[in-house]
Amino acid sequence: MRPIRALRTLFLALLVSVVPASSFAGIFLSVNIAPPVLPVYVQPVCPGDGYLWTPGYWAYGEAGYFWVPGTWVMAPRPGVLWTPGYWGWGGGLYLWHGGYWGPHVGFYGGVNYGYGYGGVGFFGGRWEGGRFAYNTAVMHVNTTVIHNTYIDNTVIHNTTVINRTSFNGPNGVNARPNGQEMSAMREQHVQPTSEQMSHENFASTNRANFASVNGGRPANPAVSRPMTSANFANHAAVNNNNRPAYNANANNRPAYNNNANASYKAPVNNQAHYAAAPHNNAPQQHNETHPNNSGGGGGEHEHR
Repeated sequence: MRPIRALRTLFLALLVSVVPASSFAGIFLSVNIAPPVLPVYVQPVCPGDGYLWTPGYWAYGEAGYFWVPGTWVMAPRPGVLWTPGYWGWGGGLYLWHGGYWGPHVGFYGGVNYGYGYGGVGFFGGRWEGGRFAYNTAVMHVNTTVIHNTYIDNTVIHNTTVINRTSFNGPNGVNARPNGQEMSAMREQHVQPTSEQMSHENFASTNRANFASVNGGRPANPAVSRPMTSANFANHAAVNNNNRPAYNANANNRPAYNNNANASYKAPVNNQAHYAAAPHNNAPQQHNETHPNNSGGGGGEHEHR
């Protein structure tokens, strides 16, 4: 039994070394260490009409888990919504199930990613014809710029969250897909956009994103637009700075948001692998969605 497990572990190590960032739909990774908890962060303001929020997540590379910042992404076409990827337990390993676009939000492990993704469905907005309407009860939108908005507070209730579990399975989230989520999983899906894939690949090149460096608490958990080499090259040229300046204050529509004033709170990390890192043990105030409500509205990390 042990030789078989050793061979499987060796195979996974070789696989990770060949594909360092493979977290999207169609490519599945399996790891024997649980991902860190989800960081709590302030959502950047929506950069423009038609952008949808895609929550941050822990991906896996040859140096271990690394954080892919949450970001606003232009929907590939009207009418589709983002189903986030998630880590789930199976066969003695943690398996990654990649995210995808589709007409309805499917199962994402019951993981509460916040900002409309409360564990079941999506409550941050809805498509009305060819335009996306934002629920400003949970989405950070400048209503003087974006007018297709509404407010639905009925799906929000306050609860105290001590940790931010990031996976489905033992010692994590105990959830199974419901009938509506099962139907959504069988629908025709659209793969992540090239911008999303570049965003993850770019995140994998920054050591500061790795849990082994940041102790499970990334310094930049969210950005306003996807991080790509092209965007960063333009941003660096504007700022005359060749380093990854995520929080630079360029005036020419920078690729990254400035989180310097964001009230970031480090979460409690409940994984033994990261127990040596210091943590903020104070309970976090959190707004969640009602799990039985599948309409448009939602829960978020910090209600404004």
